[in-house]
Amino acid sequence: MSYQALAFFDLDGTLLDSHSQITPEVAQAIATLRQNNILPIIATGRAEPQIQHIKQAAGITSDAVMNGAFIRLAGEVVFQEHIEQAICQRMVEAVHLQQQEVVFYNDKDIWASGANRYLVEAFDHIHANVPPVLPKKYQESLVNMLLILGTNADAYYNETFPELTFYRNNPFSIDVVRKGTSKGTAVTRIKELLNLPTIPTYGFGDGPNDLALLAACDEKIAMGNATSELKEQATFVTKTNNNGGIVHALKHFDLI
Repeated sequence: MSYQALAFFDLDGTLLDSHSQITPEVAQAIATLRQNNILPIIATGRAEPQIQHIKQAAGITSDAVMNGAFIRLAGEVVFQEHIEQAICQRMVEAVHLQQQEVVFYNDKDIWASGANRYLVEAFDHIHANVPPVLPKKYQESLVNMLLILGTNADAYYNETFPELTFYRNNPFSIDVVRKGTSKGTAVTRIKELLNLPTIPTYGFGDGPNDLALLAACDEKIAMGNATSELKEQATFVTKTNNNGGIVHALKHFDLI
């Protein structure tokens, strides 16, 4: 199918309000996008098990989750990459040296190596369920993304794992994917998969892992609540996620 444009939406602080909900106004805007032959795509650090209710509420069937490590278009899985078991083993050893823990993600399950105070705080931060503790499950399951639970040691992990990319998106945890993987690479990959190399793209975000997303899109929309670095990169700064920012931006660009 040919589309008029692609619209990529971060979730937390962007498409979602402060209660991690899709408002009726946003749901209606997404429906209008689809009617206008514009494909809405969720671009998030979350995994699919955490966003099924969001996709249903928004009426969205395409996503680039786990910071681009897994892509689904129109309900069909079209791409995924994995973090090797040996790297997962090294990560478990590394986080324990730092007296921290790690969470493992794939497209079906989320589980933790152990429990600490940040396990609860990180998932409460995005109003998500706390995953179970299953220390050995990574040895028999595919892993697409990791989440380090802790407030420090960022430099240590970057130095110890040059083959990985680290995104700290909240005070309690760090997203971890393979080196070079980002929401931006997902934009490029989706355009290639759809065979639409020149299609206009719109990126909406608010945080550090949205820098690559906005860089890869033609129109770069930062929420009013976005980081100053993201606002500096943006071609348009809209209102906050709690003040109609998504609808305001879509109307600004005549997408709805």
